Amino acid sequence: MRKLKVPFAVLLLVFLFLISLPGHATNNSSSFITRPFSIKNKARFSAEKLYDSIGLANYGLSKKAWQYALKGYQKLVEKGRIEKSDVITICDFSLSSRQKRLFIIDLKNFGVVLSTYVAHGRKSGGEFAKKFSNRTNSHQSSLGFYITKNTYYGENGLSLRLAGIEKGFNDKALRRNIVVHGSEYAGDNFLNTNKFLGRSHGCPAVPEEEIETVVSTIKEGSCFFIYYPAKKYLTASKILNG
Repeated sequence: MRKLKVPFAVLLLVFLFLISLPGHATNNSSSFITRPFSIKNKARFSAEKLYDSIGLANYGLSKKAWQYALKGYQKLVEKGRIEKSDVITICDFSLSSRQKRLFIIDLKNFGVVLSTYVAHGRKSGGEFAKKFSNRTNSHQSSLGFYITKNTYYGENGLSLRLAGIEKGFNDKALRRNIVVHGSEYAGDNFLNTNKFLGRSHGCPAVPEEEIETVVSTIKEGSCFFIYYPAKKYLTASKILNG
């Protein structure tokens, strides 16, 4: 019987086809996820698997904060509310202000762009934020999902507007001038001489030296989530429960 000779070019095409199939393993340690996140393949990317794959526990982000953030993000993407879907920002106010509790996560390459300090409102609490409000002049932080808007230069320098999209929880953010801005009371230098971070009028204030990085990464249409395990919010949020 004569042996069938298969041209090398054909073998090469077959090989390239096989390695392009979903689930093909590589030697790259970061190959757990090989495609950008999308709602179409969200079943493949469970919140828990992503939490472990990205190593979010090592950065200090609580698993609950991540699960709620990703759930809301997916809903907002499905509804077409998010223009910049490759990044999400999470402020985990279940943590002490002595900890780095603002996390910018790259949802395209699945990694942490930045983890840093963030201050809460002065009437929300001391070291820990415990009270939240949507009222003007409350000087408290507001929970829930926001969409980042444009930048401007104000009394706090470079600032990023936040549009709160949860009625009753944060929808007065623009009216209250709740923005991301830099501050000298947020960061290691301040903690060297103080027990916890200084506090804002309700704005998520970050270290002055990092404001440009934060703003340039998340501005103009990305998802911004402020988390705290408040039963009232978690059970009434239409984004999380809709």
